[in-house]
Order: sequence, then C-alpha cells, then structure tokens
Amino acid sequence: MKKLKIAQIAPLWFSIPPKKYGGIERIVHFLTEELVKRGHQVTLFASGDSKTKGKLISVVKKGLISQGIPWFDYTWNNFSAARALEMASEFDILHCHWGISTIFYQKFIKTPILYTFHNIPRENDHRWKIFEYYKNEILAVFVSKSEMRNCPVKFKKNWVVYNGIDLNQFKFNPEPNNHFVWIGRISPEKGIENVIKVAKRLKLKLLLAAQLQPMMKDYFEKEIRPNLNSRIHYVGELSQNQLSKFYGSAKALFYPIEWEEPFGLVMAEAMACGTPVIVFDRGSAREIVKDGKTGFVVKNITGIVKSIKKIDKISRQACRQRVEKYFTYQRMVSDYEKVYYEILKSKN
Repeated sequence: MKKLKIAQIAPLWFSIPPKKYGGIERIVHFLTEELVKRGHQVTLFASGDSKTKGKLISVVKKGLISQGIPWFDYTWNNFSAARALEMASEFDILHCHWGISTIFYQKFIKTPILYTFHNIPRENDHRWKIFEYYKNEILAVFVSKSEMRNCPVKFKKNWVVYNGIDLNQFKFNPEPNNHFVWIGRISPEKGIENVIKVAKRLKLKLLLAAQLQPMMKDYFEKEIRPNLNSRIHYVGELSQNQLSKFYGSAKALFYPIEWEEPFGLVMAEAMACGTPVIVFDRGSAREIVKDGKTGFVVKNITGIVKSIKKIDKISRQACRQRVEKYFTYQRMVSDYEKVYYEILKSKN
C-alpha cells in the first residue's frame, strides 16, 4: 500500500506523550509514533514540549494547562488547527483529535479530515446543531460502539476504532496484595464517591490515584478529603512508570462511573496487569470488560459488594489475554490505517 502523508491534530492541553494525566494525548502519541515506524510521513500539531519521531509543529511552547490557560479557552487550539488547514494540500489526510473548529472550513479544502470523537458532547450541548449542519461532510471515528450509539447525529461515514495501550508498559502480576484501587480524574462522574462508600461499608483498604484539576479543588476538600483515613489513601497523580505497580498490586480496580464512558483506558490498563475490573454498566463497560471473565459489570453499589466476594474466581491471566487480543496500540493503528485507505479510495 502507498505510504501516506498524515497530519495528526492533537489538543494542546498537555504534551504528547503526557507526563501524567492525558488519555487522548497518549493515544495520539501511540498513533503518531507507530505510523512513522510503518513508513508514513506524519506531522504532529501539538504543544512545543511534545516529543515525536515525526515532524512537530507547535504554536505554543508547552501544554496549556501548565500555563494556567483554562479548558474553556480554545484560542490556541483554534490557531493550531488553522495552521494544519493552511498546510492541508501537503497531506493525504488530516486526523483531528479534538474540537470542531476545522469542521467550519473543511468544505474549502480538498484534503479529507477524519475526526476521532474521544468524548462526545452532552446531549443538550449546542455543538450538536453544528454537527447536524455538517453531518454530510463529517468522517467520524468513535472509540466504542456504545459511543457511536449515543451520538444523536448520524454522520456521512462512521467507524469504531478501540483505543490501545502499550503492553510493554504494564507488567502482569499474578499475585496481588489485599487491597483495591480506583484511578481517574477527581470528578463526581468518575465515581470516586461510590468507591469510598464501598470501602467504608466493607472496611477495605483502598488506594485512590487521580489528577486534581483547579476547578475541582473545592469538591475534593468538601466531599473527598474528609473520608480519607488509615484505610482510604489518596496517592495523588501517578506517572506512567508508576501505573503498572499500582494496578498490578491490587485485587481489583473499582470503576463505578456516573456517565456514559466513551472508552475508559484505565480498564484496559488494569486488565493488562492481570487486575479484574468492577465497573458500573455505563458507556463502553461491556465492550472493554468481559462480565464474569475479566471482571464484573454491575448496576449499583450493591452489585460491587456482591462482586468483591467473587473476585478471586476471576482469572488474572484471562484479563491480560483480553487486552492482548483487543486493546493494543498496534491493533489500534492497523484499524486506523484501514480507515485512512478506505477514505482515500472513496475519494478517488
């Protein structure tokens, strides 16, 4: 197959790859580096503190969050997208991983733009009106079947490509300790209050790892910190090098999400270490976790309590094998390559 010239347009909130938090950024990193390895010419539009074997184009020196620029300020992200559009004729395809700014201008360029919806907006979000208007032009990738089903707009062309992780970064641990873990972002929708309730009810040892963003500090101080004690520990935000030990040493990962999770990388990461996942039946849960085989998909806190009693029946080897089969970054990149070639074939 012809080697392609590809633009990867990343969000600018964190570097590529991220030093700690940053699921989208990690996916863009895997995609960019593997495409380069496979012989494609890849240009990455990202923050200046990013590292890539492709060509890096940056409009800011470092990630926006580290500069104190808030999530709702899209000025620099729009500028980065504009730079990619200015260079559109130099690429076979542009792959956008954030926002909607490029949608407004895609009619004016010949190069196709592929959008990965890492997170779809809430149902009442005004952006859906824009998506509806441009639905016949949008080429959309969803990161799970559930995310595609939850999308209220049917685009011209849709694909599902599961996210992938680097298995070399996650060591399999067949002999965990007697504690449980939760990891995510400090936010009610990620279910942190639910896991604390379970730990308090059953007197479990629980480790909480999360990024604490400025807008959530009041929530943390009011709702989370008062519940921390000798058994329930907040260990802060972890680096990539710390994740494997964190997951692998646990009997199970709790993930009682309170929203329709598009994918949930932490579930794949935990299973890669052999750690079963107990997750609420929301979003992609049943696509990532094989209920009864690599964890338990439950409806409520009572379901979590019942699952804990059965957790030792889950094969930790089966957890690892599921990730090896479905959720590696190599498989993800192969699936994206197929999408690229399908788009270019239909264009011609």
